Amino acid sequence: MEQATTRAADHMAKVLAALGADRMFCVPGESYLSFLDALHDQSAIETVVCRHEGGAAMMAVADAKLTGRPGLLAVSRGPGATNASIGLHLADQDAVPLVCLIGQVARFERGRGAFQEVDYTQMFGGIAKGVWEVTEGTKLAETVARAWALALSGTPGPVVIALPEDMLSDTVDDAALPAPVRVPRAAPAPQDVTRAAELLKGAERPLVIAGSRLDSQAGRRALAALAKAHGIPVALTFKHQEIFDNGSPLYAGHLGFKIPAPLVKTLQKADLILAIGTRMGDTPSQGYRLPKAPRPDQPFVHVWPDADVLGQVFETDLPVAADPALFCDALTALPSDAPPARADWAAEVNAMARKIAAFDATDQHDGLNFGAVAAELARQAPRDSIVVTDSGNFSGWVHLTWPWDGTQQAIGAAGGAMGLGVPGAVAAALRHPDKTVLGFAGDGGLLMTGNELATAMAKGAKPKIVVSDNGTYGTIRLHQERDHPNRVSGTDLVNPDFTAWAEAFGLRGFRIGAGDDIAGIVADFLAHDGPALLSVRSSAEAISAYVTISGLHARMAKS
Repeated sequence: MEQATTRAADHMAKVLAALGADRMFCVPGESYLSFLDALHDQSAIETVVCRHEGGAAMMAVADAKLTGRPGLLAVSRGPGATNASIGLHLADQDAVPLVCLIGQVARFERGRGAFQEVDYTQMFGGIAKGVWEVTEGTKLAETVARAWALALSGTPGPVVIALPEDMLSDTVDDAALPAPVRVPRAAPAPQDVTRAAELLKGAERPLVIAGSRLDSQAGRRALAALAKAHGIPVALTFKHQEIFDNGSPLYAGHLGFKIPAPLVKTLQKADLILAIGTRMGDTPSQGYRLPKAPRPDQPFVHVWPDADVLGQVFETDLPVAADPALFCDALTALPSDAPPARADWAAEVNAMARKIAAFDATDQHDGLNFGAVAAELARQAPRDSIVVTDSGNFSGWVHLTWPWDGTQQAIGAAGGAMGLGVPGAVAAALRHPDKTVLGFAGDGGLLMTGNELATAMAKGAKPKIVVSDNGTYGTIRLHQERDHPNRVSGTDLVNPDFTAWAEAFGLRGFRIGAGDDIAGIVADFLAHDGPALLSVRSSAEAISAYVTISGLHARMAKS
């Protein structure tokens, strides 16, 4: 029987659908028109047309964080790919699976310096887990399947497939489709679990530092059970505060940026650190001080599914290349023989974490304290709201005020890229139209990717955006005031009327300023049945949840 044939582009659409892709974020380009045409007559993969490749890439990253499947992104050659690079870097930093399809110049043009020609192997070689340029249509399907699996395996991350535009029109056999990728879950070796139990048995002050690879229902349950069974305090890595109940007496704080020194000093007293589900970069380790690099001050157990990560930065007493949830389950199953002093340690850590969570919400001369609005939103928003935080100091108030109970979903950029707030909220609202999706952004990040509100309106998404409008790049301003006090240079912003700006897209605009009824306006904002934006005229003096500019000056003067 003769084998049926089809275009490579059409077969690739079928392969992606078979692998589990159901949504693609893109900005169209002539270099992959055949693939866009292939998507026209199918319903398995929804095409979300965005307004900038950076926004599309961030939507794909956010979607991957919500589904656990690779985010799917398609962009054109040259400028499209360079614009999208922010999302690939974010996926690399955050260990998020992402498949990026890039239209490429035709095969006969390669190597001739053609219009918008780029060698993507060189461009993305240091960011992506794998980069392929497919020059034969017959090899496209297997390359896509291989890339999808690689994006999910070991340490998840971005992969890139460059598609010469003429290759997409090659005739290929309409072969059998691949099965969905099953990511292997390696159980810990019994001797490793036994050794971890031995270390834990003798520890009066153990500490778990838990991260992204426990962000699943199974992972969260396993983490909570381990902490309870052995009475171990749990500190959470940056942008993953939602994976453990912050109301638990075993909550040990959130290891983000600019965490007050008293909490760090308290946690440094640990006599055993178990880093589970985190690669332990500079942020969770608080500048490689928790634990200390290269040689920790205490025994160090590191659990991550990719052996290549273990021992790279820290001398590790027990490296465990295994699924973090399975490790937690195995250790939980062993009898607990906690020293009596461990309960005192847990109480000490928890008390310090709660102490630093308190902040002064007093308004300043130049606007509202953003924490007052964040706290009111936390009080009134549905408990199952999806919270998206852009990068910036304003997010510190969200981390402190939100009632994280271990069940909510949250999206943030551990890699620190500005601009995730709006695209992430749009992606979440598309994925979960039945839930309240709150996207928190600063005035800096909002104008980087806020044009994706047009995408929300085009697709009928209903995100609710909250913007802290304090007229400055707040994080950079804080560093500037610390290092060069009273010498503001390059950090001031001149902003539009964000309420009117949002209404021009078709959103409902709300604003809060000094003296306004915060509770009433927040209630109206949350009750609006549609996309909305709340503009908060916030204070630059209250530069973060932990310090004011004048307080920072006073602190530096004493040092």
